[in-house]
Amino acid sequence: MAEGRRELPPHPLLSLPPASKRPCLRPAPRGPGPGPGHGLINSRYRSPESLLDCAAKAVAEKWAFERVEERFERIPEPVQRRIVYWSFPRNEKEICMYSSFQCRVAGEEAPSTATSGSGATGSGPTTNAGGGGTATVTTTTVGTTGAMGTGDALPFRRGIRLLETGCVENVLQVGFHLSGTVTEPASSSEPEITHKVAISFDRCKITSVTCGCGNRDIFYCAHVVALSLYRIRKPEQVKLRLPISETLFQMNRDQLQKLVQYLITAHHTEVLPTAQKLADEILSSNSEINQVHGAPDPTAGASIDDDNCWHLDEDQVREQVKQFLSQGGYYGSGKQLNSMFAKVREMLRMRDSNGARMLTLITEQFMADPRLSLWRQQGTGMTDKCRQLWDELGALWVCVVLNPHCKSEEKNSWLKQLKKWSDMDVCPLEDGNYGSELPNITNALPQSNLAQDSLSRPRRTVFSRAVEACNLHWQGSHLQRIISSDYYMSPSYQRDEESLLFNPQGLPLWLDHVPTACARVDALRSHGYSREALRLAVAIINTLRLLQQREMDIYKHQKKELLQRGVTTTTNLEGWVGHPLDPIGCLFTTLTETCRVDDDSTMDTGEGEPRRPVYHHVPVWGSHDGGESYLTLALEVTLMGMGQQRIMPEGLYAQDKVCRNEEQIVAKLQELELDDVLVQTLQKQAIQLLEAGPFSGLGEVIHRESVPMHTFAKYLFSALLPHDADLAYKVALRAMRLPVLESSAGSGDVGHPHHGISIVPSRYPRWFTLGHLESQQCELASTMLTAAKGDMLRLRTVLEAIQKNIHSSSLIFKLAQDAFKIATPADSPPDITLLNVALELGLQVMRMTLSTLNWRRREMVRWLVTCATEVGLRALVSILQSWYTLFTPTEATSIVAATVMSHNTILRLSLDYPQREELASCARTLALQCAMKDPQNCALSALTLCEKDHIAFETAYQIVIDAASTGMTYSQLFTIARYMEHRGYPLRSFKLASLAMTHLNLAYNQDTHPAINDVLWACALSHSLGKNELAAIIPLVVKSVHCATVLSDILRRCTMTAPGLAGIPGRRNSGKLMSTDKAPLRQLLDATISAYINTTHSRLTHISPRHYGEFIEFLSKARETFLLAQDGHIQFAQFIDNLKQIYKGKKKLMMLVRERFG
Repeated sequence: MAEGRRELPPHPLLSLPPASKRPCLRPAPRGPGPGPGHGLINSRYRSPESLLDCAAKAVAEKWAFERVEERFERIPEPVQRRIVYWSFPRNEKEICMYSSFQCRVAGEEAPSTATSGSGATGSGPTTNAGGGGTATVTTTTVGTTGAMGTGDALPFRRGIRLLETGCVENVLQVGFHLSGTVTEPASSSEPEITHKVAISFDRCKITSVTCGCGNRDIFYCAHVVALSLYRIRKPEQVKLRLPISETLFQMNRDQLQKLVQYLITAHHTEVLPTAQKLADEILSSNSEINQVHGAPDPTAGASIDDDNCWHLDEDQVREQVKQFLSQGGYYGSGKQLNSMFAKVREMLRMRDSNGARMLTLITEQFMADPRLSLWRQQGTGMTDKCRQLWDELGALWVCVVLNPHCKSEEKNSWLKQLKKWSDMDVCPLEDGNYGSELPNITNALPQSNLAQDSLSRPRRTVFSRAVEACNLHWQGSHLQRIISSDYYMSPSYQRDEESLLFNPQGLPLWLDHVPTACARVDALRSHGYSREALRLAVAIINTLRLLQQREMDIYKHQKKELLQRGVTTTTNLEGWVGHPLDPIGCLFTTLTETCRVDDDSTMDTGEGEPRRPVYHHVPVWGSHDGGESYLTLALEVTLMGMGQQRIMPEGLYAQDKVCRNEEQIVAKLQELELDDVLVQTLQKQAIQLLEAGPFSGLGEVIHRESVPMHTFAKYLFSALLPHDADLAYKVALRAMRLPVLESSAGSGDVGHPHHGISIVPSRYPRWFTLGHLESQQCELASTMLTAAKGDMLRLRTVLEAIQKNIHSSSLIFKLAQDAFKIATPADSPPDITLLNVALELGLQVMRMTLSTLNWRRREMVRWLVTCATEVGLRALVSILQSWYTLFTPTEATSIVAATVMSHNTILRLSLDYPQREELASCARTLALQCAMKDPQNCALSALTLCEKDHIAFETAYQIVIDAASTGMTYSQLFTIARYMEHRGYPLRSFKLASLAMTHLNLAYNQDTHPAINDVLWACALSHSLGKNELAAIIPLVVKSVHCATVLSDILRRCTMTAPGLAGIPGRRNSGKLMSTDKAPLRQLLDATISAYINTTHSRLTHISPRHYGEFIEFLSKARETFLLAQDGHIQFAQFIDNLKQIYKGKKKLMMLVRERFG
């Protein structure tokens, strides 16, 4: 089945490949038959096909022409013509495969060959390709109508256009060589150009191509496509000649000499040196050329020893893969590499030996990627996209080595190469970072000794499973009977006995390790044996059904004990979802492919948006259940696999792969249009998963580290809801749990071996994808909330599940927001039941985040008030009365109470006067409680909220006064003092300002301190109140402020106007300016002069020349203050003299002082 292959020797442009040159030793006897002209034009309408054509087609596809010549002593010329004629490829799909990525004729499947035979060599389905002689011709073509909208730039599409517009000319077939010219029409930027194209072929495969366009790519150029399709579609218009050696045998010496001389004359500049060299060698009796019998003929077809495979430019494959890898796995390059993998699968499906050949070339470049060494040296992991590419590479090799009809020498060669790659240090590991304890691929059943220490686990690479698959074979009689017959069953008299080969109904079972069994299915499907793959898939599903039933029977006997313990162990050492072999995805794809309805007039070229597939029921071949189809089996086994209880694997990549694979499978399930039959399957399997105990992830008792079922349950819920709402909610509510986040595992919980270490230093095992899993849990809850709108009982049940199982405040807040949004549509009245659920969730968020830091806390508080407002007055009163369990004092006063008392809230609720008073009373009570608990941050808000109630306001003021001497800062007191002045309480404002001054300390150099404005304001307030208040504040100022410029500013302001201008009732105002020689300004003046003297000495201690000018200005301001005293000029002169004496070493500075002040 798999063909041998070797690398073809390189050949120059437009030259004929050496591989096709074989010695032709003798002429074939001529016999009767048509001359060297066209085939019969009307042959495609003749039937039946002649025996000659039937035999020639078979020989042309299977036998090298050299073998035909050796086998038969005399071959009539008509027979030769028909063999040569039928040796060209007959299927356009094959041409398309080698000229485009992911090219597939919709609805067409590869052939299914019974495995009891030896397997077909060749490249897949072949049909007749146009005629000559008396053949009846049916040509497999790829439709063009309807498919030109996408992929017009692909070589295959361009080739079709060139063919249909008459650009192919001068087509000549000489033996196994086809030549012609293809003209590219002129464009706006390029002139018309004609390319010479040459194609060699053998046994219905193109073995080499050359084109004058100089194309360097993996795929054939459009010109090769055009010429090939011309030969397939218009064979009667192609001049057909026998191999050139046959023609030469028919010539005498004179004719041969004339031929040679004309040939040299026509191409003397190109062939003359070669002709002369060959002539010299032929005339030399001892030359090498005379030691060989016969002469090479490039048109005579391949020799017996030549590989029979399609032309593939290996250098270009290597170069393009290397280029894509060098681009770092960005979207474009990753997409191209995935397309190359798809091309390998397409070749395997066509049973083309180039599939394995191309995969080998790709793997060599992957292993040569320089980033592998870099990642290994740095200890960093590769990107997710790169990991996925490596996973696909490993999976493809498993498919290749499991080819049911590959030769043993091929498998040995692959095994050797895979081991070589796997032993390289840079070879990526299967699970990313850690060793794997998953069972070996050849293990049919889980083994107890697999739970070994991680240090002793063998190193498993991405190729390990392919290496293990090399040990598998297809020779077992039971396996052969399963895949070769739809009606293989046990005898009826044996069905009551226990059997490992058949179920009680007599249907065959396949008791293999499930991922391994599915790998066999994938291999059969990948190599074009779709019918056999379906048979084995059905046997696997019957096996899983039987195992599921037996597990349920076991659980019934253990149910009471397990429910009492509340915990369980798991028997599934590896999960099927996220497994490297993707067993569930493989079964689903295999089963649904045969049910897919496609439009045969279109072709998938890998371009544009894929259309949603359409499926129909196809009855299971040989099934006794009339209602069972491959579509129902696909749904059933996928649900079974997705619902399997499995332990979360170790390592970031393995865990991420579980999540990603689960989402991929769910996406496939969502493509199914559920009819009544599928809904019944869905209901039945959902019930079984709920009742399957510890063997199901939806069972009543699960392991603490079991993979959550949220994503799967969300699909089940959405699918079941229109048909069986009770079952839908039961499944979704059961799946809401996330036991790994529970506070502790039960005493009877048996930890998973490789998670035991991680539990010791941390409360939770290392679940790297925990954030994603929690978000999926939240999505499931949101889906249920949306569906339960208006149903109070269901909403309450969902709410309880959320409060019990979701442990993230951010996610609960998101659910609350979702519920609020759904409950308050813009075009209809709000749903009060769902609003209450949103409020309940919001209250839970408040309680959860009250004592923890959360950057969204302010947003959460504001949202809760909005939600409570929508619910109504009672909700607002409730949160105001229980504020201490929900909010901090600052939040309660500045956000909650302030928002509740706002004018917008009153209007929104349309409250009457008693209701407004009730709300205001609650807000004032809250404000006073908060002020008592946190006066520093809540006092001002409390005063603001209590303004309209005299008793409450006085209480709040007294709280501030009591707290002023202990816990409040000067800035807080100044703020409240300014508020009091603004509200018309100047004396209270003065008292608070005085208290604030006692907390303040302003150093000599703090002339930009933020409290300076408050100090100036406090002094201005005292001055406006009168002499007594100013006399009271000045001692506090003198004690607290040591900055000379600030003190001089205060002094200047106090001397500009008379005190007492505020006009306090009951006081007289003299209207006279105050003197600096008398109290209280005398004390302030002395303090200011003293501050200037101290500041001057402090500044001179570390002054630099660049600050001299600034210092002289400072002394000028000091002189202004000195002069306010009666003897100020004398004091200042003495001060200057002291400076000159003390700092006489600063000569330049003192010179400046003398210049300014004498």
